[in-house]
Amino acid sequence: MTNTRTLGPLDRLLDSAQNALSTVLGGVRAERPNPGRAEADVVLDDAERRHAAGLMRINHVGEVCAQALYIGQAAVARDPATRDQLLAAAQEETDHLAWCGDRLRELDSRPSLLNPLWYAGSYAIGALAGLRGDGWNLGFVVETERQVEAHIGEHLQSLPEADQRSRAILRVMQADEARHAEHAQAAGAKVLPAPIPSLMAAASKLMKTVAYRV
Repeated sequence: MTNTRTLGPLDRLLDSAQNALSTVLGGVRAERPNPGRAEADVVLDDAERRHAAGLMRINHVGEVCAQALYIGQAAVARDPATRDQLLAAAQEETDHLAWCGDRLRELDSRPSLLNPLWYAGSYAIGALAGLRGDGWNLGFVVETERQVEAHIGEHLQSLPEADQRSRAILRVMQADEARHAEHAQAAGAKVLPAPIPSLMAAASKLMKTVAYRV
């Protein structure tokens, strides 16, 4: 007979703390193979390498933020089904985080120095969104994923032509983000009222500008 333990508030707090440390300190592991490994590792010139690294650092920060958002939302979700959906999406975001970290190392670069700040802010936003109720919680997921899907599309256009490894990673990430949004929509997401989507877009623009360099 298997005993299933129900997680209490302290358990969730400890899980959140462990996730934060793993995410910020680079201790995450992907469950799926890195899609970039199927592509040849072409040598880029210095300008191309720096540009590709800047874009992949943005995407790495995006995954740090996504991880924090989902964990923050799951911590306060009222419906177990919603919580499970958020945690499942967070696991796929962990894959993305690991892949982006791998690619940054291949490009002789590093993650953002501000990752602890990005994580803390995103966790707080996720928890606040979750406290509004599961419909708004899922609506926040939809808007977040739509914006991430769009900026990945921009990066696919901007990457150096020869950097097929980064491009392969981003294509899988983009497909995953679109699926997360569709699942949240189907689960009863509410449309976020103005000006929340615009504020989210402005915050994302600031993050991308800073993370490209720092």
